[in-house]
Formats: sequence, structure tokens, C-alpha cells
Amino acid sequence: MSALPKHVWTPEEYLTFERASEVKHDFLNGEIYDMTGASRKHNQIVVNLAISLGSQLKGRTCEIYTSDMRVKVNSRHYTYPNAVVVCPEPQFEDRAFDTLLNPTVIIEVLSPSTETYDRTAKLKNYRAIASLMHYILIAQDSAHVEQYSRTGDTTWVISEVDGLDGVIELPAIQGTLSMLDIYDKVTLELEPPNSEA
Repeated sequence: MSALPKHVWTPEEYLTFERASEVKHDFLNGEIYDMTGASRKHNQIVVNLAISLGSQLKGRTCEIYTSDMRVKVNSRHYTYPNAVVVCPEPQFEDRAFDTLLNPTVIIEVLSPSTETYDRTAKLKNYRAIASLMHYILIAQDSAHVEQYSRTGDTTWVISEVDGLDGVIELPAIQGTLSMLDIYDKVTLELEPPNSEA
């Protein structure tokens, strides 16, 4: 992720620029950042998420979006999560219907170029979204998932799942994500051998 030449943008300028752009950009504190392309593994995981969650949400008022749906985190932060679930009804910033205001679940697949951003600014700002109940970080090189879940107005609990036999519970949308589904067809790096054995 790289910043465009220095200019303090307003949210209105950003949206005008973004809606005319052929590529996606995040907006954070008056700066616009290019969003880089994703790896094969990254794309496979996002498709797997859409398939798994989409089948669970079929026939319900919930909706799932992948990385082309912009989320307004606050007036200083707009971003494109890798996957977003909203239940029950989506709310949008305006009649363009391209900027979601009320995500229930946000999922980011970690990559070297965005991991710090996903764990810092996004983590802090996402947790301030009143509707958000789960924020999930998925590793793409090993079977590892971190989940932040809201348990009160300002209280969040973190849990981690390692290995392909685990399941992530998503009570806010009455759903689950199995590690086998997340990593279907994804080639994972082998864990280093235990030198103490």
C-alpha cells in the first residue's frame, strides 16, 4: 500500500476521485492509498469465504460482499475489506449504494504489504463501528485465524484457531467458518519441525 503524492483530501474529494478511478484506494486521515493486487492464495481464501458464508446466508436477509464493497469506518477512514457480512439489512452512505455503513463481520486476509495496517489502524478503527461484532484476520501461509469478538459496548475478546480441524464461531450471524473450508485448495507452508522432539 503506497500513498499518492501529498495532499490532504476531504472525504467528499476522496469519494469523487474514487468513483471515477479504475483502481481502488483506501482513505485514511486525509490521505489516499493505492490498494495493491492480491496473491493467488489470498484470492483463493476470499473465494472460499464467499462460498462458505454465501451458502449459510442463503434465504436470509444478511448479505456478503467481497473486496469491491467500500466500508465507511468513520469520516476519516474508508476501506475495502476482503469480505464483509451485514445482517440484517445493509445501510449505505448515499444513493450510489457503494459505501456500506453497518458491517456485522469484517474479514481481512493478511499479506506482507497490509498486515501492519490490518493490525493497527484498521483494528482500532473497526472496533469503533457500532454494528461490528466480529473482526477476523486470516493468515494465508499457515492455517491460523485470529478473531476479535464484541462482548459488550467497548469490550472485545480475542481468540485464535490453529490447524485445519478448527471452527470459527460467528454467533452474530448464526454462522461458522471451518478451517477446512477457509483453506480449501490453498497450499500451506509446512510448519518447521519441532527441534525438541
